[in-house]
Amino acid sequence: MRGVIFDGERPRFVDDLEVRDPGPGEVLVAVSAAGLCHSDLAVVDGTIPHPVPVVLGHEGAGVVEAVGPGVVHVSPGDHVALSTLASCGACADCDRGRPAMCRAAFGRPGRPFRRNEEKLFHFAATSVFAERTVVKAVQAVRIPADVPPAPAALLGCGVLTGVGAVLNRARVGQGESVIVIGAGGVGLNVLQGARIAGAAPIVAVDANPAKEKAARLLGATHFVDASAGRDVLAVVREVLPAGADHAFECVGDVRLVRQAVNLLGRHGQAVLLGVPPIGAEASFPVSSLYLDKSILGCRYGSSRPQHDIALYARLYREGRLMLDELVSRIYPVEEFAQAMDDMNNRTVARGVLSFDR
Repeated sequence: MRGVIFDGERPRFVDDLEVRDPGPGEVLVAVSAAGLCHSDLAVVDGTIPHPVPVVLGHEGAGVVEAVGPGVVHVSPGDHVALSTLASCGACADCDRGRPAMCRAAFGRPGRPFRRNEEKLFHFAATSVFAERTVVKAVQAVRIPADVPPAPAALLGCGVLTGVGAVLNRARVGQGESVIVIGAGGVGLNVLQGARIAGAAPIVAVDANPAKEKAARLLGATHFVDASAGRDVLAVVREVLPAGADHAFECVGDVRLVRQAVNLLGRHGQAVLLGVPPIGAEASFPVSSLYLDKSILGCRYGSSRPQHDIALYARLYREGRLMLDELVSRIYPVEEFAQAMDDMNNRTVARGVLSFDR
C-alpha cells in the first residue's frame, strides 16, 4: 500500500507498506484524507525527536475497515476522524475528563507497519500518511458520512487544538477581547474559536500580510501586519488601549511569548500553542504578572476528542465552523514532496493528502 515514510534522512513516498490486523481494542482504518501539519515537518527537521523509520501523518479521516475484539462504538463502514490521543481511559487524568494529560498518550510509539520485513514506527499513534492504519479504538471518532474527507481530516489536530484552546482552556466569554499571534493552521482555528465564543474584538497578528484575507474570513475583526519594522504593541494598543483579555501564541517563537504577555490587559491570560525547539526558554518581566495576568500551556486544545470532534463536526454541518475554507489544496499522496515544499514556503494554509485513486 501507498504511504509516506521518514527514514532519518528524508521523507519519501513509497508503495510497498504493509500494516498488521487490528488487535483487541484496536481499529483498522482505510485513510481517505490526511492533513499536512507542521508537526510532521518537525519530525523531519529534528524539532520533535522520534525513532525511525516512521510512517508520518497525524491528522486524518477515513472509513473503518475492521475492528478488533472488544470494540463496540464503531463498526466497519463507519466514517471516522482520528485523534492522536491514545489515552487509556482509566488513569486519574482520564477519570477527571483530561485525556490530553493521560501519560499513556505520550511517547511509546508502536510498530504496526512493515516494509521489506523491516518494522516501522507509528507517529503520534496515528500515521495517517498511509492507505491503512491501525489505531486504538478511543482514537476513532464516528462522524456523519456527509462530512467530506478533506475537511474531516482537519478535525483531529488543527481544529481540535485551535478551537479547543479557546473553548476549553481559555474559556473565552462573550464580549471578551482576543489577540491571536500567528495566522497559520492553528491560529486560524483559534480565530474561529473566538468567533464561535462571541469574542470581540478579535485581532490577528502575522508577519505575512497575505494572511489577512483568511484571518478576517475565519473571524478576525482586525489584522495587524507584523512585518519587519512595525511596532505591533503600538498598533494593537490603538484597538485595545487597556490590553487584551486573551492572547494566543501560535508560532512557537519565545520572543512572541513575551509579546503575548505584553499585549495583555489586567487579569488577561496568555495561552501558548506554538511549539518551540526543546529546551527553548522565554523571558518576561515577572512584575507584569502581579496584575493578575496568567500564562497557560495548552496541549491539544485541552480536548476530549470523542466529545469535541463530534461537536465540531456538528458545528460544521450547521455552518458555524468553517472547514472547507481551511483547505488550500488537495494533493494526491504521490505528490507529498510538492505538498511539503508548499507548506515550507508558506504558500498554503493547509494542504491535504488524498488517497482516492
